[in-house]
Amino acid sequence: MSRPFVDDAQRRARMQRRHLLAGEGLDSARPAERVVQVADALVGLHATTPSTVHVSVWARSGAVRPDDVDAALYADRSLVKQLAMRRTLFVMSRPILADAVGAIGSRVAASERTNMLRDLRREDGPADPEGWIEAGRTAVLDLLDGREMTSSDIRKALPEFDIGIMRDLGKKWGGSSPMLPRLLNHLAAAGDVVRGSNLAGWFASRPEWTSMSSWLGEPLVAVGPDEGHRDLIARWLRAFGPGTETDIVWWLGSTKTAVRKALAALDVVEVELESGEVGYLLADDVAPVDPVPPRALLLPGLDPTTMGWKQRDFYLADRHVKHLFDTTGNGGQTAWWDGRIVGGWVQDDDRIRCQLLEDVPPEGVRALGERAVELAAWLGDVRLTQGVFASPMMRR
Repeated sequence: MSRPFVDDAQRRARMQRRHLLAGEGLDSARPAERVVQVADALVGLHATTPSTVHVSVWARSGAVRPDDVDAALYADRSLVKQLAMRRTLFVMSRPILADAVGAIGSRVAASERTNMLRDLRREDGPADPEGWIEAGRTAVLDLLDGREMTSSDIRKALPEFDIGIMRDLGKKWGGSSPMLPRLLNHLAAAGDVVRGSNLAGWFASRPEWTSMSSWLGEPLVAVGPDEGHRDLIARWLRAFGPGTETDIVWWLGSTKTAVRKALAALDVVEVELESGEVGYLLADDVAPVDPVPPRALLLPGLDPTTMGWKQRDFYLADRHVKHLFDTTGNGGQTAWWDGRIVGGWVQDDDRIRCQLLEDVPPEGVRALGERAVELAAWLGDVRLTQGVFASPMMRR
């Protein structure tokens, strides 16, 4: 029996509808609940660049203000920041958080522990490296039980663990490597500690750390690696499918073995994509969706839609990648028309300027201009910074 065929137009329609980019509005009346709806629709929001979270929500619900996003993050705590897929910081709801820690966190935490042990075993390291990690974990969790502290304050409170290890001597980046911040990252990946309140504005990051159970008000639900992979991949297929095995492995930052095992445990069907690749859909989600009328979109750098697939040819021409992505695959600020990336955008003082890489019909140019005015008004006096993740177009 031949596989069902899903062409690129249908993939773009699914992407826009599932990612809340079709202009259909959100269900919830409360702004903070709409923020959670956006995050769940995308299986989490990229948070390495702090402003991405807020602008990603704006792109899908212009009525939501930065304070509403902060309310979901820090008042309701219905969204939580977690180092997860591809060792990247995400914002996700509590059920997805549990899946991510179970599937990805345990693997990342083990890798971080191995890397720490390698350095702790150097000549200037402690006599018992493994004991140092365990004692440091206990000390950090005791310190952060019911308390929030910045990384620098934690180092001051635990001087016996604020050690530095000399590494990469003879290289320009060599020197003393502080170990306590690395221990925090290890504990964060494992779901033991979490980034709590933010002492900076919404467009910047200065987090306070606390224990996960203190922040949630309850222990994090324990999810095993197999269950976590299965649930995360099912969520991804619902939101991003159809996609290839390559797409799923890349998005998760996991292994082919883990992905194949999860796919075998799920009720999925293989579909033929226009590229000739084999894609996957959940068996109950094969029916086509209605087309989406052409719309203008402005998405922030690292937006989950831009970053959702490894193989992006159905919404991005290969010749544009060098302008919109950095050399490690991080996507910059993008301009979209009719479900495709057609250029990028930059912030010039108090206005947003689109830079098109493709011919766009007059109605599309007008719509992108109107969207740029809306974004500039929403940002007000805030000036966004993409830092090291700025695309070549943004740097120019």
